Amino acid sequence: MIWIILLSACTSTVARKNLPYPLTNDTFGEQVKVVTVPLPIIASSPNEGITVGALSAFLLNNKKDEVSTLVSTQVNYNKNFGVTPALYAAFYPAPEQHWQINLSKSSNINEEYRVKYLNRAFINDKLELSLKAAVFTDGSARFFGFQSTAREEDQANYADQEMGLDLSLGYRFFDGFKLVAGERLLKVNIKHGAVAGLPFITDLFPAAAVPGVNGFNVNAQKLSLIYSSLDSPDLPTSGLDASVSVENSAEALGSSASYQGFEAEAKEYIPLQDARYISVLRLAYKQVTGDNVPFLERASLGGETTLRGYGRNRFIDNSYLLLNLEERIRLFRWRLFNVLADWEVAPFIDFGSVMASLNRANPASFEFNPGIGVRAVVRPNIVGRIDVGFGKEGPAVFVGLGYPF
Repeated sequence: MIWIILLSACTSTVARKNLPYPLTNDTFGEQVKVVTVPLPIIASSPNEGITVGALSAFLLNNKKDEVSTLVSTQVNYNKNFGVTPALYAAFYPAPEQHWQINLSKSSNINEEYRVKYLNRAFINDKLELSLKAAVFTDGSARFFGFQSTAREEDQANYADQEMGLDLSLGYRFFDGFKLVAGERLLKVNIKHGAVAGLPFITDLFPAAAVPGVNGFNVNAQKLSLIYSSLDSPDLPTSGLDASVSVENSAEALGSSASYQGFEAEAKEYIPLQDARYISVLRLAYKQVTGDNVPFLERASLGGETTLRGYGRNRFIDNSYLLLNLEERIRLFRWRLFNVLADWEVAPFIDFGSVMASLNRANPASFEFNPGIGVRAVVRPNIVGRIDVGFGKEGPAVFVGLGYPF
């Protein structure tokens, strides 16, 4: 009977006293509108393969009739991981605060326990606190070798098991500038993966040639300078966001190796016709220097936020250069299950390559990945997306929440 209710779309009202914090807060009225949306799950990606299942999303609206809480329960099946029950929740108790929780456990290897907290007005309106904690195991991880010439036929499988904490504090100054200091603690173990038919990473690549393949620790400090003129921190439609960062990992502080990372990124959002068309451009560069840098700490491309024609970490080296171009086109606004959403189509081009260093880049090594995305946007803070990218090894499909950048 419970599953019949979950799989029946409806809108109802529930007394706020029956939905305790953090499900509701002072921005909600005494009666809370709850929209239940059932959806099938059909997803495919190069690393995970095909996943099918079903979910029920519960959207709780505040006094302004904005979705301020999202809770999603789902059950998936994948031939590599078996059955996976999962819970996702996002809470927006105030415009400057955001909680996010991911919990899942597969019958074979995969698991994820993740919490994110962001407060853009921590103590006062100039300070920003960000906290991310995660314990997860991904049994679909792949390694193809280093450099842009790594071949598809050389792929190996492993399970990436990580436990990490990422804490940062930002200070806003002048007009649009922010200085962010962060601390990252990470412990990584490399286990046997879940994908049958592929060799284990050390069966194909000697351990001595892949630093970190026997596990590694990270204690790294990061300093970033950020400039932003975005009209919204979560779902921007106009403005510029640019950042430069330097991160240092030292053996003296407990890291498995000493190395440095340098990153630069710029994103520009250009609206037309009252933001019905939004041209988005991203240019990103990363360089890692040092000896015996763990392979998962190096610069990598592939996956739903970089080269969308390939799976995660398809290309790994000491540096990358990446260009993303995307046109977000609002087709219509449609009230579905009593929730007003912008429905967008987004043709895109991803262009990038990994290299030892920028001055050694080979123009012939750059990957060109065209594709198209479909997004449902519930303002002010929720996006559901499907992106299909096309690389030299075939199409890749990614399903998730939030814009890719």
